[in-house]
Amino acid sequence: MAYSELIKSFEKIRSYMREFYVYGFKSREEYTKKSARSYDDERRRIESWLGGYMAFRRTSEGKNVFISVDNRSVTFNPLHNAWKAKSFTDKDIVLHFCILDLLAGGTARSVGEIADGVAELLSHTDIPFEIDESTVRKKLKEYAEFGVLQDEKHGRLLYYRLAEDGVDLSAWEDAAAFFSEEAPLGVVGSYLLDRRDEAPEHFRYKHHYLLHTLDTQILYEALCAMKEKRCVDITNFNVRRDAEVEHRVYPLRFYISTQTGREYLLAYHYRFHRPMIFRLDTIRSIKAGPVEKQHEKYESFIGKFDENLWGVSTGSDYSIDHVELTLRVEDGEGYILDRLEREKRHGRIETVDEHTYRFVADVYDAGEMLTWVRSFIGRIISFESDNHFAVSRFYDDMQRMNEIYGGGEEV
Repeated sequence: MAYSELIKSFEKIRSYMREFYVYGFKSREEYTKKSARSYDDERRRIESWLGGYMAFRRTSEGKNVFISVDNRSVTFNPLHNAWKAKSFTDKDIVLHFCILDLLAGGTARSVGEIADGVAELLSHTDIPFEIDESTVRKKLKEYAEFGVLQDEKHGRLLYYRLAEDGVDLSAWEDAAAFFSEEAPLGVVGSYLLDRRDEAPEHFRYKHHYLLHTLDTQILYEALCAMKEKRCVDITNFNVRRDAEVEHRVYPLRFYISTQTGREYLLAYHYRFHRPMIFRLDTIRSIKAGPVEKQHEKYESFIGKFDENLWGVSTGSDYSIDHVELTLRVEDGEGYILDRLEREKRHGRIETVDEHTYRFVADVYDAGEMLTWVRSFIGRIISFESDNHFAVSRFYDDMQRMNEIYGGGEEV
């Protein structure tokens, strides 16, 4: 029976892997966007890539399947496997082995010679199987673009030979192993490691962010547009509206969270006339548009915009919150000041007295600072801001913590 494996849309696979296998919060019965058969087809395909990392739990809603990864034992991101699958048919498989066999001796052959060779090989099969010269030509061109083959012209004829690989990857194994897990386009390092018999397993990660690899194509296409100074049309999924929304923007910069590994795109929005931030995992597609002739104008917005950006939130109206954090630093605790200086993204440190210091900053959203501010608990004298919601939330959290651990007195 001839085999056929067709992947029509990676975005569909990306969506399935995120909703079912990463978050693991939906059962088969809860998925209503596509048919049950469509879900089963994608599930079988994905589990063939991730079989060793699958687990499930049963709830009242049904069976939930998810990815289960132990960072102590998993060295390489298993989600890279999603990019190593390809749409192919029975003809693709036959041509792959026939072409490599015909060119195995290192001799260059013309398209016609290769097509004749393929026909000769197929003439010995039990089942009639015909592939025309046009199909062979397209496959040769595709393999030349992938770097599997080299093409060269002799007169009017185009010849192909197996590409020579003179790169010694042995000296780059460690770098490729680290790159594959830490870099935004780490799947490139994973491909390089596949060319080695064994990949080095020197690295272990306390925070191993796996999910971002599903956004590799979006990131790559945006980077290509940035390099060519092009605007892009993005289709973004709006969670509140439960709908896809089209935007034309000029991409400016990427931000990657050190807490979650989540990736964001900062872009100038033409319709709203201001910079905006999009989560890469909510971008469904991205398409390069025309070259932006005023790219220098829009790129100049980055510095000013970044002056008041603490994380990725700009608040509801891009207003500025003034923040003052006052700390008590005892003798011998200079490392606290060092940390404050190292981790502050904006603002300044003021000396109040020998043991009291104040951090002052103006940010778009003071609420984003709360996680960082709480890390100084035990040394905080006061936290003040004109963002009253952030202040109330901070002191409410302190009060609840005091009630649980400190005896119930007012903070």
